[in-house]
Amino acid sequence: MATKSRGSRSGKATAAAGKGRAVKAGSPPAAILKPELEQIRRRIDEIDAGLHDLINQRARLAQQVGISKHASGHTVDFYRPEREAQVLRLALERNRESRGPLPDEEVLRLFREIMSACLAQQEPLKIAFLGPEGTFTQQAVLKHFGHSVRALPLTSIEEVFREVESDTADFGVVPIENSSEGTVNNTLDMFLTSPLGICGEVELRIHQNLMGRMASLADVQRVCAHPQALAQCRGWLAEHMPGIERVPVASNAEGARRARDEEGTAAIASSAAAEVYGLNMLVPEIEDRPDNATRFLVIGRKAFPASGDDRTTLLVSAAHTDAPGALFRLLEPFSRHRISMTRIESRPSRRRKWDYVFFIDLEGHADQEPLATALSQLKGQASLFRILGSYPKAVQ
Repeated sequence: MATKSRGSRSGKATAAAGKGRAVKAGSPPAAILKPELEQIRRRIDEIDAGLHDLINQRARLAQQVGISKHASGHTVDFYRPEREAQVLRLALERNRESRGPLPDEEVLRLFREIMSACLAQQEPLKIAFLGPEGTFTQQAVLKHFGHSVRALPLTSIEEVFREVESDTADFGVVPIENSSEGTVNNTLDMFLTSPLGICGEVELRIHQNLMGRMASLADVQRVCAHPQALAQCRGWLAEHMPGIERVPVASNAEGARRARDEEGTAAIASSAAAEVYGLNMLVPEIEDRPDNATRFLVIGRKAFPASGDDRTTLLVSAAHTDAPGALFRLLEPFSRHRISMTRIESRPSRRRKWDYVFFIDLEGHADQEPLATALSQLKGQASLFRILGSYPKAVQ
């Protein structure tokens, strides 16, 4: 529908421009509309100047907001994920109502970068992530926070948590689940001992690419990648590279580094990793499922108000997990109050053998009804009850 509308506008412009003269079919528009092209370019320059002025105004207002909140505060004190989520949702709504020519993804990216730059006027946010450079987690950092941050690549999920706990980093970004391969248990387990909470989430479409220094698949002797990446591509590898050794490594970026340094080694990684490590893209998008996506969590030290479209994550355990109906009694308040539960995972509690805790994702914010009442009822019958975070859903 949008394509038709754009085509209609384009047709009207061409007809108007060709008024009073013959237009040869198939001629390049630039050759026909040269005077009009110069006029359009002048108009673009005027709009650019207006946009620049508006961006400057926005940046000055952002400065005033920061000063009014805390004159001697740091950037992290001014960061409000619920407000950013609201701004992005409004941008999406406007783009869809106006049927603008830019896709939603590009509009989100533009507004994210403007907010990122405005926030970083005094100092950039420091964001710890599971590195090294070129990982999908780094892409998630940039998608959520924009490029005006200081990204800190670390070697493990545990390190990401520790850097945020020690105040070395303002926030951290860690993977939590993949749409085809399930949960990242290391991340869940860290919440059993860490005081940190969840401040946001990022959903990233994952394209796995085969890359290496060689020019042909015939020269590949082994493929290195994170175990999740190997699993996401197992069908393609079985069909196109049977008998080739598959080597699991700590991260896809580590696989890309080995592909750069080792003869005969190829890697499965993001297109960004191919650029970082100077590798040839042998075969793009080899993931088995076209809807392959990974969800990441933003972890931090404080809670935030509701944004209007939120998710809440709990860590709970029943008094006697082996008693009949124990899990039902934990979940029953959600059914009674019509709360949608979108995910539940069990993990060993580490308190005693065969004792488990449950990680639960729910629709809504913990401070708002009806979820607030349901949580109050649940708390009374749980041996372990902790709200890990109420945070804006990923804006897509």
